[in-house]
Amino acid sequence: MKIRTALAYDIAVIADYNIKLALESEGLTLDPPTVNAGVAALLRDSSKGIYFVAEAAGGTVAGQLLITYEWSDWRNANIWWIQSVYVAPEFRGSGVFQALFQHVEKIARDSGEVWSLRLYMEKQNERARRAYQKMGMKEMSYEVLEYCIRKPGGGD
Repeated sequence: MKIRTALAYDIAVIADYNIKLALESEGLTLDPPTVNAGVAALLRDSSKGIYFVAEAAGGTVAGQLLITYEWSDWRNANIWWIQSVYVAPEFRGSGVFQALFQHVEKIARDSGEVWSLRLYMEKQNERARRAYQKMGMKEMSYEVLEYCIRKPGGGD
């Protein structure tokens, strides 16, 4: 398994995995052109975040993980948010997420600028919870709240 930074030629597979992730984890149907544009925008602008992909033999993308950044003035350090985690069904249970997580953890530690890795997930996703806890992640006392400015599809 090779972990690498995603490149422009990965846009289609990352967008496809994001669409599958939304449907599988939240029952949401995403707009493919919007997702493609979103992935492309991030890959063009590293201040938005960074995607990592896990390549299996033959170059097949087995999984992905996105890091976005939050500055913590309380800690004078970055908090990296893990997002868009997806492992293709045929690769689940084979250590793909573990390899992606360990890769990101090493980069974060080596940078000396990251306080913690965080993520949010659907409360009922027990499989994901077990995978995250296996990597040493723990539940926090925070709850995520949202105020939506733009509605899906651009409507009200």
